[in-house]
Amino acid sequence: MALVMRHALSGGTRPAFFASLGIAVGCLIWGAASALGVSVVFAQSAFAFAVLKYVGGAYLVYLGVRALRDAIDRRGRPSGRPREGGPEGPPLRSLRAVRSSHVCFVQGLFTNLLNPKVAVFYVTFLPQFVVPDRSILSQSVFLASMHVVMGLIWLTVYARFIDRMAAILLTDRVKRRIEAVTGAVLMALGIRLALARR
Repeated sequence: MALVMRHALSGGTRPAFFASLGIAVGCLIWGAASALGVSVVFAQSAFAFAVLKYVGGAYLVYLGVRALRDAIDRRGRPSGRPREGGPEGPPLRSLRAVRSSHVCFVQGLFTNLLNPKVAVFYVTFLPQFVVPDRSILSQSVFLASMHVVMGLIWLTVYARFIDRMAAILLTDRVKRRIEAVTGAVLMALGIRLALARR
């Protein structure tokens, strides 16, 4: 949610949606991995869990540092979002939008894939609803898909709310401060993940 909020504040609903989509795809991958037994490794192996949590924690800290740096870099600019008009033509704006969407998607994806707690969640949660006499993979993917759809709907509504609230109530200065706080939260979450126990 902190990552989606950051993108909603700095770029609007489009980058926030692609970050949410990356998060959703990460959940789907972990759901399939739990059916294949891959995520059991992270639930049972202290070493594998530790490696993934340190890498995931470092990635969250990295995202937090980037958010803080971006908030500081935008100080003095009229807005954190690109203006509609300007010397650059539609192809250049379109290329930047595609690149930005790709970056947001990858950030959301890695935020989930590098979190061992998501793996443990799927290992402990999904098997309760799986019937042994049918395909475990198809059932697990179906259940993970339901979870992903609910999460994607929620994050999309959340991003839209943040974007509308920011547009109506917040000045650019306040947005930068909130983005800086969000960066600090991401860093704190990264440190917490790195120090988490199984």
